[in-house]
Amino acid sequence: MLGDMNSFPDGYRALVLGASGAIGGAIVRQLQADTRCALVLGLHRHTQPPVDFDQEHTIAAAAAALAAQGPFDLVVNAAGVLHSARWMPEKKLDSVNYAQMEEVFRINTLGPALVMRHFCALLAPQRGVMVMLSAKVGSIGDNRLGGWYSYRASKAALNMLVRTAAIELARTRPHAVLVALHPGTVPSDLSRPFGGGGIGRQPDVAAGEMLAVIDRLTPADTGQFVAWNGERLPW
Repeated sequence: MLGDMNSFPDGYRALVLGASGAIGGAIVRQLQADTRCALVLGLHRHTQPPVDFDQEHTIAAAAAALAAQGPFDLVVNAAGVLHSARWMPEKKLDSVNYAQMEEVFRINTLGPALVMRHFCALLAPQRGVMVMLSAKVGSIGDNRLGGWYSYRASKAALNMLVRTAAIELARTRPHAVLVALHPGTVPSDLSRPFGGGGIGRQPDVAAGEMLAVIDRLTPADTGQFVAWNGERLPW
């Protein structure tokens, strides 16, 4: 479970996108339980304001609507997709198709890119931290099994966007931190078809572990790809 987030100021403010998912919801609960956290806002498709990565305009609109409640010391994007009712991850090249790739990239890559564009401006001037949940299977160097074409590629692309945006952000906000974070296996709708329903850590445990890693981040870590246990992952 979450301990004191001592690297953040007393009364810090947090924002979690994708709060309707297992991990996003658990992060919101953990932050709400922290007496030092003055404000936790959890956003998803059905909140006010909504954030729907299928509707590009909602991202900018949400950032504008929430600006008066900032600045935010912590922004976490926990939204993502691995499969849907219409398709599962591609096991072979013959299964690759435009429709699936476009949907996966829209949720896992394009939406988060727009979050970085519009929400970086809402970060606190001193050590504002933005975290994009990625996945170890998005590591090109660690890919030994193949398959899952769209998901792997979308997370690899997200990692590049995080790295690139972190370089730019450091020029104007040298104390800011922007990282890609691998949450590990957590029982959820995303992982359930692949055995994730009975293995891995429970969402609240995983959220506490990830927040502990986030609490230890410094500006020297910006632009990196890290795991829930603090391990630095290969690109």
